[in-house]
Amino acid sequence: MATSIHPRVDPLADMLLILGEAAVSAVQDASRQRERELSGKNHTLRPGPETPRWNQLVDLMQPLLARRGAKALLARELGLPRQRVHEFFVGRTRLPDAERALAICIWATRQRPVPTPPAA
Repeated sequence: MATSIHPRVDPLADMLLILGEAAVSAVQDASRQRERELSGKNHTLRPGPETPRWNQLVDLMQPLLARRGAKALLARELGLPRQRVHEFFVGRTRLPDAERALAICIWATRQRPVPTPPAA
């Protein structure tokens, strides 16, 4: 029993099936390539849409780093050149390692003023 709808439709259906399989294969290849790029040593994330937590931390740090000399103080505490702090928070071209990211969070909490309780 044939499943053909019409003789003229069969070649078109075959072509659509081939195109669909090619599209699936291309997506799978791209996914495998991305996994290979991120696996192994010396591969790190770059700042961008794939790093939403870092982007949020950068947004929180902007008012703290606006004060004159704040970037230099942070750089001194992290043991980095001031330019590296600029690359983290202004240029957004680099990410710190885990230890320095934690140190940045600690520094940020120390810089925020402690709220005073309301007087009764």
